[in-house]
Amino acid sequence: MPRPSPPDVRSDRAQVDGPELRRGDVARRERNPQQALHHFRELLDRHELEESVVGRQHAPRQDLVQSLVARQQAAEVARKIARFHPADIAFILEGLPLEQRSRLWHLVPPELDGAVLLETSDAVRESLIADMDRAEIISAAKRLDSDDIADLVPHLPSDLVSELLSALSREDRDQVQSVLSFPEGSVGALMDFDMVSVREDNPIEAVLRYLRRRGGLPHNTNKLMVVDEGGVLTGVLFFDSLLIHDTERLVREVMDADPVSFRTDDDARDAALAFERYGLVAAPVVNAHGQLVGRLTVDAVMEQAVDSAQQDMLSQVGLRRDEDLFANIWQSARNRWPWLAINLMTAFIASRVIGLFEDSIEKIVALAALMPIVASIGGNTGNQAVALTIRGLALDQIDRSNAQDLALKELGVSLANGALWGSVMGVATWLIYGQALLGVVMTAAMVLNMLLAALIGIGIPLGLGALGRDPAMGSSIMLTFFTD
Repeated sequence: MPRPSPPDVRSDRAQVDGPELRRGDVARRERNPQQALHHFRELLDRHELEESVVGRQHAPRQDLVQSLVARQQAAEVARKIARFHPADIAFILEGLPLEQRSRLWHLVPPELDGAVLLETSDAVRESLIADMDRAEIISAAKRLDSDDIADLVPHLPSDLVSELLSALSREDRDQVQSVLSFPEGSVGALMDFDMVSVREDNPIEAVLRYLRRRGGLPHNTNKLMVVDEGGVLTGVLFFDSLLIHDTERLVREVMDADPVSFRTDDDARDAALAFERYGLVAAPVVNAHGQLVGRLTVDAVMEQAVDSAQQDMLSQVGLRRDEDLFANIWQSARNRWPWLAINLMTAFIASRVIGLFEDSIEKIVALAALMPIVASIGGNTGNQAVALTIRGLALDQIDRSNAQDLALKELGVSLANGALWGSVMGVATWLIYGQALLGVVMTAAMVLNMLLAALIGIGIPLGLGALGRDPAMGSSIMLTFFTD
């Protein structure tokens, strides 16, 4: 039988109202984090007002009075924030302006720092880390599991990483370096090492004794990993099989010998699809030799999927990276420069195309009022095609074999919609301006622009994907250029 795994490194956190504080098991989970954010905003605003009033008074021993007020306020906020789940604390911090965020962050209990950092967005995490000294960062990181430390390392100052690694135990250090060796977006980079494995040649009775002696199970555990003498994965043992079968039977006789498993170099996106398809809670991860090296859990997969979706949203509108809502103006402006520059150039080109028809517009002024309608409808059509294509690529439902069929289908949809709504546009133009020929022109313009928008809406994500780039990158900006 394998030896019991070491206790959770987070188990040394302070007790909050009795129960042991873990990343997934704390005293209070806020059901309405928006309300909590509003409460702390009001609380901090009230404290600032109190400090301002006390500061304007000229009482004896003024410094002592101010100090006592500040300590009382800090104790009140610290007592309240300590009762929240790390994810809720992260939500509150992300919703506060920089000055109030810094003030609240210094009042978060040190034993929660690491867990809160893991829950915040990348941009906010950087601002929080910049507000900590080296000892605080190392102390916060050491309270985390090795896989969580690996998630935190890329956001730490480079000169601090070696100091942090040297402060870890040899086992934790090896595990952190193992996770860091895998490329971002791979299963190996997401896996954790906190799992329970048993030998296939053990009887169920021995497994039950081992579990009782172990005393606890890792979070998101609904099965045991089964290995042979060489550590090669041979199956998984679900708890219901463990409980309903005779205790004298061997593990290999009741285990699932064909489990869903992943290799360390598998794409995390493919793993997320498998978790959704098969309703997985956790799955074993093996190396190139089939040996069990870790496990992948549903919370890691969900976090990866949410981060990927948010990044796709930002890429679609040309943002290069996650942006702190309350970052300083200079940082936010720089984040938006590149694609704004591209947008300016594409808009200028579109304006020159319109300039070629200045004579026509001067003769028929109605064209100036009608052109934005055509461009707007075309943009909406293209955005619909872009969204469907990006989703299909994300789900691996689109490849070279069916891309042409998809394009023909979208062109057919655009032709039908263009004929319908173009006719409506043409009739409205005729009724408003009394020019039947102008109505025909607007109908044709609507149909052609919607066909172009659908073609571009499919072509941009497919082209970016073929080039190995993010299919969502700047797609809305490029689409606007073509439809305009």
